[in-house]
Amino acid sequence: MNRRDFLKRCAAVGAGGYLLSNKSVDVNVKHKRPLNIVFLMIDDMGQRDVGFMGSDYYETPKIDKLAGQGMVFTDAYANAANCAPTRACFLTGQYGPRHGVFTVGDPARGSSSDHRVIPIANDTTLDSYHVTIAELLGPAGYVSISIGKWHMGNDPELGPIGQGFDENDGGNETGGPKGGYFSPWNNPELPSGPDGEYLTDRLTDEAVDFIERHQDRPFFLYLPHYAVHAPIQGKEDLIAKYQDKPPSNGQDNPKYAAMVDSVDQSVGRIMAKLEELDLVENTVVFFFSDNGGHSGATSNFPLRGFKGTFYEGGIREPMIVRWPGVTRAGSTCNEPVIGIDFFPTMLEIAGVTKPADKLLDGVSILPLLKGADSLGREAIFWHFPCYLQNQVVGARDPKFRTRPVGVIRKGNFKLMQFFEEWVLDGGWDARETNNAIELYDLGSDPYETTNLANTNPAKRDELLNMLIAWQTSVNAPIPNEANPAYIPS
Repeated sequence: MNRRDFLKRCAAVGAGGYLLSNKSVDVNVKHKRPLNIVFLMIDDMGQRDVGFMGSDYYETPKIDKLAGQGMVFTDAYANAANCAPTRACFLTGQYGPRHGVFTVGDPARGSSSDHRVIPIANDTTLDSYHVTIAELLGPAGYVSISIGKWHMGNDPELGPIGQGFDENDGGNETGGPKGGYFSPWNNPELPSGPDGEYLTDRLTDEAVDFIERHQDRPFFLYLPHYAVHAPIQGKEDLIAKYQDKPPSNGQDNPKYAAMVDSVDQSVGRIMAKLEELDLVENTVVFFFSDNGGHSGATSNFPLRGFKGTFYEGGIREPMIVRWPGVTRAGSTCNEPVIGIDFFPTMLEIAGVTKPADKLLDGVSILPLLKGADSLGREAIFWHFPCYLQNQVVGARDPKFRTRPVGVIRKGNFKLMQFFEEWVLDGGWDARETNNAIELYDLGSDPYETTNLANTNPAKRDELLNMLIAWQTSVNAPIPNEANPAYIPS
């Protein structure tokens, strides 16, 4: 059943339903006026790139203030170590094997002669079959906008408008600002402003304008900034602010610091507008990033790895939720959460019951926002059947940020199953010798320095069995064909 058939099946609008445009969905709305939702997605911002997570070099007073007003999640994860798959998971509430967006572009990145297996084909767009969060919030009375990076196709069908948003400012198939951060920026979905206008500021202008225009009805503001993705370009006055600042924990890039500073100012302006319009108490604000910090731009120390790796530095994110009357100001949550959890959480916030036909892999984090210690979830998973080239500090390979891998985290334990060795070097029977498995206790070793795969075989086998069972349950494609072009080094 395609997306349009799905929406038609939900078309009978009852007493609790809303009619929006030419789409209708029968929903159960629990609030007289559903809460506004603001979701701020920063691009390539590492967990350690903000003051509230320990950075002494970058200055983020507005983001830190937001953290002090809400709940900080210390173990928040993106669904992938790079951009597009994280966004597809967020918008659908589903793990990667459900939608097929596993990576950015070519899954066979790097030299073919270095690939031991043939990677799985990758979808570079999010198929219109998939029902997004915007398509379920719209019929419940929400007006929605996507401002900034989309990276999963173009309108009219595969961009934000085609996928359920009412407005699109700046979203298209590209993963970065083609014209850079200073106008003109060569974006068909965002008219250029005056020469030299800064893109982060312009997207914030669009967000503030949207809030002003729709202050009298429920709104869903999705602001996936292009910043702090390459090219590393900051405003001159902010670059100067950091040029004489001493480095801290490997963070020492004034241009990148200026970009972070502009994002911080953006958050401050949006919160100020909500306060000015007396909306701040009726608005839930999420702050998140799509993957870890990029090697060469920042440092994720002491976390291991960077964007593109499935070590903690590549997938652990800064995360805040501010919900007045629900989240306790200045609170912290240590329960692992992941990007697919936002979809069911936002449905619950909006008072919308999930349609029976919509499959969700995530779970609502509302119990955590209300102070619970656990979701009772057994584990979270990642699946990356592709290659990402380039060497980065912390990766296990000198040529790749990651080779094809599956990952599970259960409690404090995290297991990584590298498919090349698993498929070609003996699988389960050779698991103690084939170098396919890495196991870490994040409770005692959060920086992933000691592989416990052979010193804790009981835990290794427990998590490995769970990971394999999950792969089967979601039909996760495993790259199991040897590459004839591979040349051993």
